[in-house]
Amino acid sequence: MVERTAADLVVERLRAWRVPRAFGYPGAAIAPVVEALDASGGDPAFVPARHEETASFMATGHAKFTGGIGVCLATHGPSAVQLLNGLYDAKLDSKPVVAIVGEDVRGPLGGAHEQIGLSRLFGDVCNQFVRYARAPAQVPGLLDEAFRTAAATRSPVCVVLPRDVQEAAVPDLLPESVVVTTTPGEPLARVLPRDADLAAAAHLLGGSRRTAILVGQGGRGAAEEIVALADRLGAGVATSLLGKPVLDERLPFHTGVLGEVGTPAAAELMGGCDALLMIGTNDPWTDYFPMPGQARTVQIDIDGRRIGSRYPVDVPLVGDAAETLRALLARVPDRPNATWRDTVEDSVDRWRNEAAARAAAPAEPVNPQLVLHELAARVPRTGAIAVDVGSVLHWYARHVELPSGVDAQLCGTLGSMGCALPYAVAAKLAAPDQPVLALMGDGAMQLNGLAELVTISQHWREWPDPRLVVLVLNNRDHSGMGGGWGPTADLSRRRPDVPYAGWARLLGLHGVRVDRPDLVGAAWEEAFAADRPCVVEAVVDPAVSPAPPEPAFADLRAVFAGGDAARRVRDRVLGAGLAVEDLV
Repeated sequence: MVERTAADLVVERLRAWRVPRAFGYPGAAIAPVVEALDASGGDPAFVPARHEETASFMATGHAKFTGGIGVCLATHGPSAVQLLNGLYDAKLDSKPVVAIVGEDVRGPLGGAHEQIGLSRLFGDVCNQFVRYARAPAQVPGLLDEAFRTAAATRSPVCVVLPRDVQEAAVPDLLPESVVVTTTPGEPLARVLPRDADLAAAAHLLGGSRRTAILVGQGGRGAAEEIVALADRLGAGVATSLLGKPVLDERLPFHTGVLGEVGTPAAAELMGGCDALLMIGTNDPWTDYFPMPGQARTVQIDIDGRRIGSRYPVDVPLVGDAAETLRALLARVPDRPNATWRDTVEDSVDRWRNEAAARAAAPAEPVNPQLVLHELAARVPRTGAIAVDVGSVLHWYARHVELPSGVDAQLCGTLGSMGCALPYAVAAKLAAPDQPVLALMGDGAMQLNGLAELVTISQHWREWPDPRLVVLVLNNRDHSGMGGGWGPTADLSRRRPDVPYAGWARLLGLHGVRVDRPDLVGAAWEEAFAADRPCVVEAVVDPAVSPAPPEPAFADLRAVFAGGDAARRVRDRVLGAGLAVEDLV
């Protein structure tokens, strides 16, 4: 009979917490846990990545797309260091991830090959919880505490398991020898604000004439309530980047994403409102918010520490978004301002026409906006989209209108390149019967995407729906990453060209290369019809700039100044059907 070890206890606790898979890179110090996972019959499964960093991104992507707790594994030393990027992504975007790190110490800490002080290494990124197991009996309770902490704080945590602990035999443990294990349940309660605060918020919103609603990722699960409240107030809606999937973006009063990567319609919504309702957002683009004193503000957030951190708030509402909005709906009168709603919808129509015109503009060889604009008409009505950092993020934010039923995720706060393909792998493994897209530039593809296509090539035959479509915007340039590297920079700074579609075909996947505008639509059709994952390599013009929209009315003093800028602002105000005196 095979002796039961502490590594088997790890598998048992992962199973108890309903973890479907753990992502990682095997190594000697974590080998007992990996072997126990391999012997578990896929419950949970071990998914080897090509690099520890992408394993941590996969774990964070799993948390983002499923709402569950992601798990990643690594060994000590440099392997542990590589986990940090994905864990910081989880920390800054408030997602629960458990990192299990093996350690093999045979002498004084820090005195041997590949040894790093793990408590200090993970002390910041996993500041809520970093613990060592010193005996096999501690393992179940320690893991339960880690999972409870990750769920309750929506943050990454770390458990360090020395190899000798993992390998130690464990007889049937007596209840008194270990912390009592916990049955996993609903991690967070449904929190409601106080009645007095709800009444104050309802009074403020009910008395406004031009309400704007800004939705962040904290609005997930509350789409029905947001739309109902917007209709009751005649409000317009904008979202943060992370909030983009919350609502159907085809709604006529949905102005799109706010901020530097966003739309002019969203900027105009903020510039014209007299009341602002912020729902689950910590959006950093405060230049695009209403001018202080222009609008009275209500903010809903489950975390009271975030209320008022970006913008002055008149009525704070600490609570769950859906529950709080339902309570507001019972208090806010049904008196929509049809004139304001018409103004918002006219602004949305103008932007949609402008976006189509921008996408149709000639470029050499292909306009990147055209690639994303053509995708928008073909986005499947279910599934997931993972988006990387760079110019592709701008085109996605402005041109891809997400229907309800399609989730989308990105590295919102950390802003790290190389997240999209690991996210896409995690999303596909979580829902193998749904299509998944990864949108990225050639920089991210060279960073880690080429390697993780190998991971995709290992798994796709197991998927009922083989569609995992990877877009690579190949502009061979650093211009999308800032730092002053524009498309006219010295050629020595430009990226080497790589046959991305050809590399996909070499791995047994499908690959399509697009270098003419008339081929773009057909390329998307071919990719979605393929019987295996596909890389769409679009050779695009680096000279097409993702210039930010002008913050509409961000500084109203310009209205009263002389010169062309003042006249332009006045024209926009009058064109929107608003009086300047209504905005000050």
